[in-house]
Amino acid sequence: MNKKTIRDIDVKGKRVLVRVDYNVPLSSSSSGELTVSDDTRIRAAMPTLDYLLEQGAALILCSHLGRPKGGPDPKYSLRPVAAHLSALMKRPVLFADDCIGPQAESAARALQPGEVLLLENTRFHPEEEKNDPSMAKKLAALADVYVNDAFGSAHRAHASTEGVAKFLPAVAGFLLEKEIQYLGQAIANPEKPFVAILGGAKISDKIGVIKNLLTKADSILIGGGMANTFFKAQGYPVGDSLVEDEALETAREIVKQAGAKFRLPIDVVIADQFEAQAAHKTMPVGPVPDGWRILDIGPETAKHYAAVIKDAKTVVWNGPMGVFEFPPFAQGTFAIAQAAAESKAVTIVGGGESVAAVQQSGLADKITHISTGGGASLEMLEGLVLPGVAALQDK
Repeated sequence: MNKKTIRDIDVKGKRVLVRVDYNVPLSSSSSGELTVSDDTRIRAAMPTLDYLLEQGAALILCSHLGRPKGGPDPKYSLRPVAAHLSALMKRPVLFADDCIGPQAESAARALQPGEVLLLENTRFHPEEEKNDPSMAKKLAALADVYVNDAFGSAHRAHASTEGVAKFLPAVAGFLLEKEIQYLGQAIANPEKPFVAILGGAKISDKIGVIKNLLTKADSILIGGGMANTFFKAQGYPVGDSLVEDEALETAREIVKQAGAKFRLPIDVVIADQFEAQAAHKTMPVGPVPDGWRILDIGPETAKHYAAVIKDAKTVVWNGPMGVFEFPPFAQGTFAIAQAAAESKAVTIVGGGESVAAVQQSGLADKITHISTGGGASLEMLEGLVLPGVAALQDK
């Protein structure tokens, strides 16, 4: 982590533009009002906001939410987030109906030290995703300093993540710093043995990650739907299982290149339908009958993987082992969560569905670091440079 952080700058009496990741799920209440249904990402950035306020700054927060199509859309408004944040911070959070333009400018100008303003969704402007310099300049004009604390968006070169850093002194917040330290350390200089656990549906999303980890990890444990493609690549019929036929050649190459460090399941749980109530049974890896599909790793695999995890010093996990949303097919994922929780290793869970799985297992507090960014953590595991991090000032 060779980037400056908020500890390295003086913010007293300054307006600080903080890029946060408030891309959180909203749900509709009985009265039809939208409220935040999971505030993990909001809470994760609180230490940065608290510190800046203690140092005498005025805060202007910006974020995207969802994927609005080319303009403002009330269902993607950040207004419900402002109300939620106000309750969390126990202070008023002002809200601007736009993130640039006259309203945002006058609200930012009027801001006093100790006050907090949340701007409307940056993606209500198509220029955000185009990293348009004119939008970046308008955002920069609102503040004296820029802080990026949105790890979940740091892999995107957008106006509010990368562009704005060209026009203001730009540093990292505590969350971004923590993410880079844990994931960066795991990739650059992990304590050995280093075990990577990869699951989820597709190989295609993780080819770069697998290839990078092959040069660094001592063991790579595979589960989830992506295992099916490896099975088919080895010549096993997989019934109605999810398979990426276009990735079969890549799967063969990976198995050949990886040798003994690459571990595939030895038994699986199969079902006759993709449903929680489906008939299901456990079988050793081999031909899956027609009409059946693989939905989880089996208990022998879970035991075998747990033994590998037990001896590790560093564990990085990205992607569930099965369809954990259905209780009968959550056992493999929960067994891995349990093994990670009991391990003495530094354990890092990288974003996305694996976070939901660990939280569902009730073991989240036993994991060393849970990443707030799915795509960003994958790109770091792939060894790529994140534009939102590269744009910040070096120490």
